[in-house]
Amino acid sequence: MPPLTCSILNCHFARSVVGQAFLPAAAFQAALTASPAPASPPPTPIEWFPMHPNGAKARLKSGGTVVGPYVRHADAGLAEILCYLGFDFLLFDGEHAPIGPRECENLARVCELTGVASIARVPSNQPWMIGTTLDTGIQGIQVPMVNSAAEAEAAIRAAKYSPVGNRGLAGARAANYGMKQPFSFPAHIRNSNEESLVILQVETQAAIDNLPEIVKVPGSDVIFIGPTDLSLSLGHPGDFRHPEVQAAFEKISGIVNDSGIALGVLANTVESSLEWRARGARYILTVFEALMAPVIRSYIQTVRGE
Repeated sequence: MPPLTCSILNCHFARSVVGQAFLPAAAFQAALTASPAPASPPPTPIEWFPMHPNGAKARLKSGGTVVGPYVRHADAGLAEILCYLGFDFLLFDGEHAPIGPRECENLARVCELTGVASIARVPSNQPWMIGTTLDTGIQGIQVPMVNSAAEAEAAIRAAKYSPVGNRGLAGARAANYGMKQPFSFPAHIRNSNEESLVILQVETQAAIDNLPEIVKVPGSDVIFIGPTDLSLSLGHPGDFRHPEVQAAFEKISGIVNDSGIALGVLANTVESSLEWRARGARYILTVFEALMAPVIRSYIQTVRGE
């Protein structure tokens, strides 16, 4: 039998590489030489440069309650597991734990992939700390030791771009490194200012005294009671049930609830969380180890027969 010598184009049929279908040679040649379809118009800049939607902020703005764990370990796997449990946000702590901007980048990626809001607590109310942390892609900032209206304004301005604030602008990770085209700083600025969450911590007697003025500063989303430092400031470290500490809690709650800003607290049991919700708290932070420890201890004791 003579060998087949026909080429792809002079055979009666030719095989399409993509579809594995047989086409007549003329049709195949026509497809090769046809003009390409007109390209779709590029997306608008806001489509290229959105901060991922901040579900926690949206829920707070609608009057809802959000719950999230305090995370002191810069481990992406652990963060991913916590995200899958259904929390609204994860708070990565840079004040009392070794979590810095480099760690925040990878932790923010985990939250983006799972649709959970990422928040970081900075070590101090310093503009460069706030700006650098937000540049990693973190969606919210929690600022400790805010003791006056001026300090509140400084924190908010550091978290927002002009014209709202004075956050430095760069093609950092929060702006997709400027790699997605068409590049638009105005769209990035607008979206970041809308989606970023600002949480101010009240945790001293001075902050309580100045709270009526602090809540008047526009731009904060949550006023958070720092219970441990507040109890220390009042002379009763760790004694959250002391009458003076409870009175301080009540005073803060009243002022914040009347302001329309969400009240934030730390609560490590179902009972304490519900107690705070009854006081108007809508930003509930919990320590996941505190939730986990009783269950593990009970399991161990039960299995051992103790």
